[in-house]
Amino acid sequence: MNHLSLIIEREYLTKVKNKSFIVMTILSPIIIIALIAVVAYLSQINNNKQRTISILDQSGILKHSFTDTDNVTYHILENMSLEEAKEQVHKNEEYGLLYIENFKDIDKLGEHIKFFSEESPSLTLMSALESKLEKQLTDLKLEFEGVDVEKIKASRVRVNIGQESFIGEKTSKIDSVVKLIFGGLAGYLLFMFIIIYGNMIMRSVIEEKTSRIIEIIISSVKPIQLMLGKIIGTSLAGITQFVIWIILGGVLMTVLSMVFGIDFAQSQTGQQEILNQAMQNPDVNTEIQNVITAFYNLPITNLIIAFILFFIGGYLLYSSLYAAIGAAVDNETDTQQFLLPILMPLILAVYIGIFTVIEDPHGTVSTVFSFIPFTSPVVMLMRIPFGVPIWQQLVSLALLLGTFIFTVWFAAKIYRVGILMYGKKPSYKELLKWVKY
Repeated sequence: MNHLSLIIEREYLTKVKNKSFIVMTILSPIIIIALIAVVAYLSQINNNKQRTISILDQSGILKHSFTDTDNVTYHILENMSLEEAKEQVHKNEEYGLLYIENFKDIDKLGEHIKFFSEESPSLTLMSALESKLEKQLTDLKLEFEGVDVEKIKASRVRVNIGQESFIGEKTSKIDSVVKLIFGGLAGYLLFMFIIIYGNMIMRSVIEEKTSRIIEIIISSVKPIQLMLGKIIGTSLAGITQFVIWIILGGVLMTVLSMVFGIDFAQSQTGQQEILNQAMQNPDVNTEIQNVITAFYNLPITNLIIAFILFFIGGYLLYSSLYAAIGAAVDNETDTQQFLLPILMPLILAVYIGIFTVIEDPHGTVSTVFSFIPFTSPVVMLMRIPFGVPIWQQLVSLALLLGTFIFTVWFAAKIYRVGILMYGKKPSYKELLKWVKY
């Protein structure tokens, strides 16, 4: 494969010098950060909106239950009817009127509370009001029954079941959350990388095929060299694009912080003070220690090595199939019938990871799908944080590598014939014939 390095270099330079590649590499982080900034700004405006709510409590037992907040001001109305209250609220253009009927039966009072407003009220605000009223009515009922509410609050016992393995290794519920986050991010990153850059490889093959450039190239190199060169070159271009996105994103965030006057050093100092105060609370201190312990319990070295190997293996496996599809068709419209069988294992792997690995990472379903090459890159990466024996990882990796070699051979057969075929929409039957040539 003496021409492989030249093909990789050509493919890489062709990608990174492409105008659309350059434009999207620059615009993508700008657009994403701009959208985040706009959403954050609009959310801030919405959250800073001042609301005035009038309260007409004819029962007289709940009007003192409300205290003003940063965004909501409560105005207690006295000695007026409901119609007068509604007219006053409407005239003053207040946000709404909370009306509590003159009902002395606490059990039924909750069903005789209404909120009047010009527009549909905020769901968050209504939930907060209901929660506040429910708590107050519950306490009033307990007091009416002669129950000491403070004693009930003091008598509540918190249960936190400690988890420990038979060999003495301590774990907690937080361990599972941390492991799930690491595994989920690894599997999702691989899934997105395959979708984005697999399609890029496929489109690249289609473009060269339709422009007949491929006829000149194929006279000098073997089809398998050309296919591997495209896969590796496009992968390197993708990595370059990710690195640029990270750097450019960091620069843009710094610029935005300077424009909006955000002092990150000061905010970090404030966060540190809050953290120091929280550490003095035994319960919070325990939770923080559990998070730190969960992080250190992760098999970091194993995760990094396995992520690199399964990421490369899974990407190369699916990329070879994308390249074969690109060689088999003349335009992107014809790719739909072939893309579904490729995407189905990926989608299945994500669902297995989300709904099965979380519940039982060492169960039969999770274990089996972590050995199947078309699902193992995602499922195994989600299982490893929960502790997978090295021999299982090696077997899964060996199966993935063997399947990749077979897939490259299979795809090269299709690639060899397909890149020179024009004007005919291939079927699955014809693809099998091409493999036999």
